[in-house]
Amino acid sequence: MAERQRATLRSQWLGQQLRELRDGSGLMIKEVAEYLQRDPGTVSRFESGFYPIRRPDLMALLDLYGISDRRRREALMTLSQDVWQKGWWDGYAADVAGSLIDYVWLESRAAHIRSFAAIGVPGLLQTPEYAETVIRINDTNATIEQMERWHELRMNRQQILDGDAPAHLTVVLDEAVLRRQIGDPHVMANQLLHLTHCATMPTVDLHVLPFRAGTPASTHGAFTIFELPAPFPDVAYTETMAGAIYVESPETERFAEAYAGHQSLALTPDESVDLISAAAEEW
Repeated sequence: MAERQRATLRSQWLGQQLRELRDGSGLMIKEVAEYLQRDPGTVSRFESGFYPIRRPDLMALLDLYGISDRRRREALMTLSQDVWQKGWWDGYAADVAGSLIDYVWLESRAAHIRSFAAIGVPGLLQTPEYAETVIRINDTNATIEQMERWHELRMNRQQILDGDAPAHLTVVLDEAVLRRQIGDPHVMANQLLHLTHCATMPTVDLHVLPFRAGTPASTHGAFTIFELPAPFPDVAYTETMAGAIYVESPETERFAEAYAGHQSLALTPDESVDLISAAAEEW
C-alpha cells in the first residue's frame, strides 16, 4: 500500500504547479476545497503529489485560478494525463525502488539523454552478461528472483533506442570504464564490442574521455541529464549508495556545464570507437 501512495516525480511536478497557482490567486486550501466540494486534506494531497488530481477537478481549478492561456492549460492537462498514464515499467513497481520507476519513466519521455559514465557502462548500453554482473555486485543481499526481475527491467529499458521515435543518447565514457574489469575478460570483451555496435546506431553518440585528456570538468562521478519535452522540466540524476538524487532545471545547469566540459576533452566518435576496439582486443 505504501508504494502505491508514493508521489512520483510527475505527480510532484503537477502538485507544485497547482500550489503555485493557488498561492498566486491568494486562496487558502479550505476555500479551494469548498469550491471543488472536496475535503481540504484531498486538496493538500493534490498539491503534495500523493493523490493525483483527475481531469474534471483540474479543469475546475484552472477556471478558479483564472488560467485562460490555452498553452498553459494544455501543458497542465498533458502533465495530468501523464500522471495517470501507466507504462510497461509500472509492472515492475513492486520489484524495484520507486526512484528507479521514475528513472525509467524519464528515459521513456526524454528527447535527449546525456550521460557521463565514470566506472561502468550505462544500463542502456549494457550486454545481458555485463548487466547481470553489475546487478550482482551492487545488490549482494538480493534473492535470485529479485535479481532476475531487475535484469529483465534493465534489458527492457533498452527498447527506447529503437522504435518509431527513439531517444537520442549521447554518452561520455571515462577511459576507466574500458579498463575496469566487470566480470571476467570474456564479459568485458563482449561488452566493449557491443559498444562499438551501439556507436553505429543513428540515435547513439559515444565519446571516450581518455586518461591523458587533461583535468576533467569535475570529479563528482557519474550523472545523467534528461532533456524532456514541454511541459516537463529538464532533470539531472545522480546515484549514491544512500539513494537516487533528482535535480530539476534551472539547477541542472551545473550538470550541463560539467557534461560539456567532459565532452570538450573527449575523443571524437570515430576516435572513441578505435580506442574501444583496441581495448576489446586487449581483453
